[in-house]
Amino acid sequence: MADPSSYRPKPGEIPDTPGVYRFRDEHRRVIYVGKAKSLRQRLANYFQDVAGMHPRTRTMVTTAASVEWTVVSTEVEALQLEYSWIKEYDPRFNVKYRDDKSYPYLAVTMNEEYPRVQVMRGHKKKGVRYFGPYGHAWAIRDTVDLLLRVFPVRTCSAGVFKNAARTGRPCLLGYIGKCSAPCVDRVSAEEHRELADEFCDFMAGRTNTYIRRLEKRMAEAAEEMEYERAARLRDDIEALKKAMEKNAVVLADATDADLIAVAEDELEAAVQIFHVRGGRVRGQRGWVTDKVEEITTGALVEHALQQLYGEEAGDAVPKEVLVPALPDPVEPVQEWLTGRRGSIVSLRVPQRGDKKALMETVQRNAQQALVLHKTKRASDLTTRSRALEEIADALDLDSAPLRIECYDISHLQGDDVVASMVVFEDGLARKSEYRRFQIKGFAGQDDVRSMHEVITRRFRRYLAEKEKTGEWTDGENAETPEMDGTGAIVGPGLAEDDGRPRKFAYPPQLVVVDGGAPQVAAARRALDELGIDDIAVCGLAKRLEEVWVPGDDDPVVLPRTSEGLYLLQRVRDEAHRFAITYQRSKRAKRFRSSPLDDVPGLGDTRKQALLKHFGSLKKLRSATIDQICEVPGIGRKTAETIAAALAQAAPAAPAVNTATGEIMEEEPGTEPGTERGTMGSSGEPVTMGAPDERRGQET
Repeated sequence: MADPSSYRPKPGEIPDTPGVYRFRDEHRRVIYVGKAKSLRQRLANYFQDVAGMHPRTRTMVTTAASVEWTVVSTEVEALQLEYSWIKEYDPRFNVKYRDDKSYPYLAVTMNEEYPRVQVMRGHKKKGVRYFGPYGHAWAIRDTVDLLLRVFPVRTCSAGVFKNAARTGRPCLLGYIGKCSAPCVDRVSAEEHRELADEFCDFMAGRTNTYIRRLEKRMAEAAEEMEYERAARLRDDIEALKKAMEKNAVVLADATDADLIAVAEDELEAAVQIFHVRGGRVRGQRGWVTDKVEEITTGALVEHALQQLYGEEAGDAVPKEVLVPALPDPVEPVQEWLTGRRGSIVSLRVPQRGDKKALMETVQRNAQQALVLHKTKRASDLTTRSRALEEIADALDLDSAPLRIECYDISHLQGDDVVASMVVFEDGLARKSEYRRFQIKGFAGQDDVRSMHEVITRRFRRYLAEKEKTGEWTDGENAETPEMDGTGAIVGPGLAEDDGRPRKFAYPPQLVVVDGGAPQVAAARRALDELGIDDIAVCGLAKRLEEVWVPGDDDPVVLPRTSEGLYLLQRVRDEAHRFAITYQRSKRAKRFRSSPLDDVPGLGDTRKQALLKHFGSLKKLRSATIDQICEVPGIGRKTAETIAAALAQAAPAAPAVNTATGEIMEEEPGTEPGTERGTMGSSGEPVTMGAPDERRGQET
């Protein structure tokens, strides 16, 4: 590990101008490429105290052995040079794109004497018109099959074309009318090129003009009683409309634009791009990237723009590029895009209307792509095994932790404090083993104390089950629990009388808590107080993804590409999701509670009748017993019980408009037991959250 001060440039050596810099390791390999408006200011950031750096930056500067730079005239030149060097050197600490497969394009080889329509991948060639990209090659072939009826352009290879010209016999497509057969001189080269031009015009979005032209020709043929020709034109129009239906109109103004969305977490990011041409989505593509360096959403967008347009020119760069966040600074990137296109390119974040709605769709696709990538990665057996081994090595465990339990605390400003316990066995979530807890030992906000209580309660139950069954005692007579084909524990002592498994009879090899050193210390202290010393404990701090172990002043920093870190993150995120879902459900239930809920025998029908009669819970509270008895279905005894319940319950705090400070009066028609949320700055009630799906059991 190198000391950055050993290769730090001398004061005054670094110019205060735009440029691109490269960090090299001891073997002279380029490990990081960056650009800067001021090389002096940017590089100075890398030679500060390493203890204060982000872990990813710290790893890079301690891996490097030297730094060098190249001065350029403008920030645009710096952007171009950075892209070229990243492509050339593939630095390990720059953003890297995975699953960046070559997407298929529909290509028309206008650089040939007889242009050919085909599927193309890889680098784009000069003189070839490209449309797309498409997600699948079969989507291109379906579109082409429909259009060849109207535009019978050549699709055969050079070998087939030459063989047909030599024998004087066209291929099958020539016989069925889906090729104009220029190979046997049915059309001239000029006529065939005109067909190819019309094909390109249609694919470029100029569809309505061509369809109106065909409809006019069909009407003329019908007037001249050439019904067979009119029928062929009718079928041609239907084929074109069917091809157009494959790409729905999303922007009414025939916009040419690319929309880029990013979904990210601390470790990875998914980038999705929709290509809109002529107001229609003509193609879609996406990548998943490792966030090897500390990077913002705007920087991810900048890398995506480099990836998309670094080798493009002309119309391949659209007039408008819509993004979720702008690079900082945005001017050099916009100027670079304008230079690639040859005319002004608008780079902006959509704020309203159809473009913002479409951006939300692209964002959902990006989120789904990230979830799908994580699911595929987690389902791989080899990857899971490597992750468990890496965790065992990092935490110095005797064996891989086949069962991991993770705990998280959730609350809203100290109210409705709950905790979650999620279980992963062999690297996969075991949702039937999930549990949830209400914090009962104290009131208020104290995550450390809450963690101690939850761990104590969970493992006290484990010891009780262990003592009750007598199956897992120390000594020679200890029995090994049996496992079924799914890895679940079976056998005597581990099932209730009705055959269901006991809740806490199976101990984990590793306890993970969501938090840093204080939460880890609380969990370890709880286990020590119970006399349990054979279960490892660690914590995962969300801010820097550091792994904390009991008794260590410094965290364990797993490698950025570690599968073990990825698994710990998944476990932690699942515990957080499960905890916050439970907390929201409790909060929503509390908001829906009512003093009338405690009245025996008072169901929803009579509650609604009371509300309808009095108009609000406030008026019902001030009503007399005789007035309550006037409600149909309410007798005197029930009315007395209702009045007593409302008198004992404290009235709900009034809702306040936070913009004006005004106390909002209760409105007629409010359901009994429904409390309004805090009023937002617009005066509208702010929704406080709805219950999500519930899993696991409450303890």
